[in-house]
Amino acid sequence: MSALTFWRRSPRTSAVHDARTKWKVVGRAFLAGLLLAASLPPFGWWPLAFVGLALLDRLIADQPVWSRFRRGWLVAAALLFPTLSWLFSFTAPGYVIASAYYAALFGIACMACPPSAPGRWIALPGAWMLAEANRGRWPFGGVPVSRLAMGQVDSPLVSVVRVGGPLLLDLLTVAVGMTLAATIARRWRPAGAGAGFVVALVLLGVVAPSGHDIGSLRIAAVQGGGPQGTRFFDAEAQVVFQRHLDASELVQTPVDVVLWPENVVNIEGRVTNDPVGDQLSALAQRLHTTLLVGVVEGDGNGFHNGQVAIDPNGEFIDRYEKVRRVPFGEYVPLRWLLEHFAGNSLIKRDAFDGHDPATLHTPAGTFGVAISWEVFFPDRVRAAIRQGGEVLLNPTNGASFHGSIIQSQQIATTRLEAIMTGRWAVQAAPTGFSAIITPSGHVVQRAGISEQRVLEGTIERRTGITWAVRLGDWPALILAFALIALGWLLALWSRRA
Repeated sequence: MSALTFWRRSPRTSAVHDARTKWKVVGRAFLAGLLLAASLPPFGWWPLAFVGLALLDRLIADQPVWSRFRRGWLVAAALLFPTLSWLFSFTAPGYVIASAYYAALFGIACMACPPSAPGRWIALPGAWMLAEANRGRWPFGGVPVSRLAMGQVDSPLVSVVRVGGPLLLDLLTVAVGMTLAATIARRWRPAGAGAGFVVALVLLGVVAPSGHDIGSLRIAAVQGGGPQGTRFFDAEAQVVFQRHLDASELVQTPVDVVLWPENVVNIEGRVTNDPVGDQLSALAQRLHTTLLVGVVEGDGNGFHNGQVAIDPNGEFIDRYEKVRRVPFGEYVPLRWLLEHFAGNSLIKRDAFDGHDPATLHTPAGTFGVAISWEVFFPDRVRAAIRQGGEVLLNPTNGASFHGSIIQSQQIATTRLEAIMTGRWAVQAAPTGFSAIITPSGHVVQRAGISEQRVLEGTIERRTGITWAVRLGDWPALILAFALIALGWLLALWSRRA
């Protein structure tokens, strides 16, 4: 054996080589995850998602099961730790735990795929989508944010949400990434099959029903303005309320509906028994409009978070109370355990669960309501439309967060839900972003962060049920399981052959 051969095979050289290989893998994983993050709002460079997914595929290709998990976790961590950073303002430990846990879900998705292609290319879209479905439900009711579908709202794929909602768009995004991976590998038959699958689903979304107009109305969304990073229970309630009273002076009459954001009224007891309620009634009468206002009403050890409707005569005629609460923002899971460690950083009392139908019935029409966090949950939006919602409203409170990550993701999600339901959508936030959105997901108007502004325009009341509203997540879930099964069957057949 020559000295050169001995040197190449020495334990020290081998260890250095292994270390370099590991760091290269880590670097590629972080690059893939950061590309996925850059495809999401507020960046929105949607084609980068396909590049990141193709890199993920190369990382897990022909790897043992635990290697696939580790590499998938690294990619998902590089995606989620930056884009979930807004959670830090609620709970720093929760932010770290949530990001690491949800990254593990996508690591498991990579484990659930065959290591070899083309079975891997078929199974991964379904496995990734099931990870998203789990993330949207558990724990603590789910945290369905920073999902790939949000980044595709401006892409040609978006029409599929009319068929299977955002979950189907998650699946299709990964399918495009796997088609790109097959093309790079010059596996033309799988690449052609993937392209055909993508085109077929997109065309199905294009021809899917999207509802029809039944009448127009004039609506104004009021944004009072003010600083970011103030939660509703810390803010000066009268100051926030007065900002929105002042901004309402900018409303140009006649107007059928005036929408105020979530949390702009913060009182003890019911608003109908408070002087603030008299001021709201007077405003509705003066503008001769239906006024929809977000209220927080203290009630013993808890509080109610709802949207109330006041008719042009100043009468309180309907209300909806929020069903999906923000964990650690509106209630504290496992409070009995966490209060020994977190102390005063936890909110003092929890929001009550709402149980009302997700609609407000008014003289101007029937409005489907998804309050703030609820817009990230398609089941709440579907409930609003199934119960007769002719317009989708998202009164929200983006003032709780620094920066614009979650606010941008919320605008993208409201756009997805507008397309999914075939409804106009109006979002109102105290400090941004407020927006008016068409049923095709186009943003007609949008207010900036912290500015005081009224968005006013004519929109259409609409009726008709899309497939996604009628069928829910079932089409996407069935397709996901079918793809995973097909991927494994193909892998086993190839191994035997």
